[in-house]
Amino acid sequence: MLDWKEYMEIADRFQVKARFEDREDLRQDIIVRLAEVASNNGAKPFTKASMLRVASYVAMEYWHEQKRLLTTTSLNEEIEDGEGNTVELYQTLADDKAIDLEAWVDHRTWLKGCPRRLLQIADKTFNHIPLKAKDRKYLERYRRKELAKRQKVLF
Repeated sequence: MLDWKEYMEIADRFQVKARFEDREDLRQDIIVRLAEVASNNGAKPFTKASMLRVASYVAMEYWHEQKRLLTTTSLNEEIEDGEGNTVELYQTLADDKAIDLEAWVDHRTWLKGCPRRLLQIADKTFNHIPLKAKDRKYLERYRRKELAKRQKVLF
């Protein structure tokens, strides 16, 4: 025989674990699940500890479902940018292959990441000092490497 009063008491204990607007729904889910388990239990006794375990499992399922609902969003969802315009979420994603034009035009940014030896070679060229074979070889390897990077980006 099903003990509905005890099921409701246990559900009342666990309903506070849900969001305020979902508490009644969680309470009903717990009561229904306890009744299902009790009816499927057969002749075995359905102890209070078992009931508490079932109720905690239903509460855990609730939060698992809530977590799944909260993380699902569409890239086509419209949001407001900082200037008051409405744009779709995918338009705000950064593109790793996009060129930062301001930094690209600014030669100081490039010089910060430039190898020191390449700067020494550039200084020699600027001052009309002939390059040694090692310097020419280094410059040639560097140019080939940069060309390969740029060709990868194009494809």
